[in-house]
Amino acid sequence: MKRVAMISISAIFLALFFVGCANSAAQVVVTETPAPIETVVIGFDLSNVTPTPVLTPTIPIPTATPTATPVITPSAANGTLELTLEQLAQYNGKNGNPAYIAVDGVIYDVTNNHHWTTGTHEGYSAGTDLTDAIMGKSPHGISVLGDVSVVGKLIAG
Repeated sequence: MKRVAMISISAIFLALFFVGCANSAAQVVVTETPAPIETVVIGFDLSNVTPTPVLTPTIPIPTATPTATPVITPSAANGTLELTLEQLAQYNGKNGNPAYIAVDGVIYDVTNNHHWTTGTHEGYSAGTDLTDAIMGKSPHGISVLGDVSVVGKLIAG
């Protein structure tokens, strides 16, 4: 019985405590209404102003200037181009020049081959005779040249 009385008294105490807190939190706060905001309009007379053009800065796009001026003649298109080793060096795939390689006396156009996009492949440069490298050192040999256009032949000079 004593225990029930203690629980009842505790419950009444807690109820009074929370009701008291609730009443203090429910107080009404009165504030003043702010003064109305005045609108100020500022006018500008722009009738005698000359508009200034806006300049957009541009960065010039560098253009590739071929160091040599190789000319792709119709003979390159039909595979009858004849070049010396010195002339072949102009076709190195750099500065807008086509990329040609020679293998076993045949000149191949590797310009659009994805392996030769910079004029080099596996440390070898276009514009050179790669017979020894492809036939003697390359793991694929001349088999990859079947998909490459023949533009002519290498001649002594």
